[in-house]
Amino acid sequence: MSSPTWGGVVAGTASTPSETVPLAALVCDGPRVTWRQSVTRPIRLHLDFDVVVAGEILTGHSRAGRLPRTNVTGTRRTSREG
Repeated sequence: MSSPTWGGVVAGTASTPSETVPLAALVCDGPRVTWRQSVTRPIRLHLDFDVVVAGEILTGHSRAGRLPRTNVTGTRRTSREG
């Protein structure tokens, strides 16, 4: 996930080897970050994410409609790590 700020507006994308999708409804409220994204591969899903960022680590969950929520973890990477 990448999320640069342009003029106070946070925007970003999420990438996998097969696609890059924009993040929608991206909100940063202190350490808490929420967003929505749609993916088409391997199947079409609309996902909602709710995570907390602590230093270089994020933890939280995602949810796809009525499916059970899934735990999410990640680490910050620089733009050079692509």
